Amino acid sequence: MSESSSSSPTEEIVRLIKRLSAYVTFKMSSLLSTSLRNLDSRSVGAIAGLAIAVIFTWRALRTTGEPQRRQPKPRMQPPETSHSNLPSNPADEDNAVQDVVDHFFQPVKPTLGQIVRQKLSEGRKVTCRLLGVILEESSPEELQKQATVRSSVLEVLLEITKYSDLYLMERVVDDESEAKVLQALETAGVFTSGGLVKDKVLFCSTEMGRTSFVRQLEPDWHIDTNPEISTQLARFIKYQLHVSETKPERTAPNVFCSQSIEQFFGSA
Repeated sequence: MSESSSSSPTEEIVRLIKRLSAYVTFKMSSLLSTSLRNLDSRSVGAIAGLAIAVIFTWRALRTTGEPQRRQPKPRMQPPETSHSNLPSNPADEDNAVQDVVDHFFQPVKPTLGQIVRQKLSEGRKVTCRLLGVILEESSPEELQKQATVRSSVLEVLLEITKYSDLYLMERVVDDESEAKVLQALETAGVFTSGGLVKDKVLFCSTEMGRTSFVRQLEPDWHIDTNPEISTQLARFIKYQLHVSETKPERTAPNVFCSQSIEQFFGSA
């Protein structure tokens, strides 16, 4: 069987184009070697255009005539391969962009002063007992020996005095205990760094005396550790904070509970 009869039409066209391309190449080489001046610009342009057409046609037929190669399957990376060699994942890029956006648009954390002002609901007057709240000691008898200001409460006290008129009060058994308390507050810097003055530190000899002080001052907030006093004052005081390690079984709706005033205002 002859070669022409056994070849497909596509192969015949390819051979024809090859011959035509060879002829054009030979012809152009001969003409250029003889003299370019013998040809005008139209002739040279026509031959160049024909050559370009032949080349593009040849490439098109070559692409369609060749069988499509199978794409190799992607090889799995071994577990020990470094992540830096892996191609970037669009999902990871999206997450990185989102992290940047979240970083710049994250909510601004409020300052302690803003928290104190918000918690107090713009309360302009606050009364607070000393034992178990401002002082480390928890009974009047301990004050006969010493008085120690809790260092963690100082920052909160300073912020309260910026926005509210603060009064401190406590029951003591003698004048020496009063002196120890005032000296401890002064040493801690309560009278110098804040708006508190010694005249706003009140002393009494009974628990009822502290209740009387609170009712006379009519504060927006009262802070205490005695649940009985909190119950008695619930009808007269707008808000109260009961400071205790354990929450009382029953409290009025306007009485809040916390282990410390630092914890209540979020500085602990």
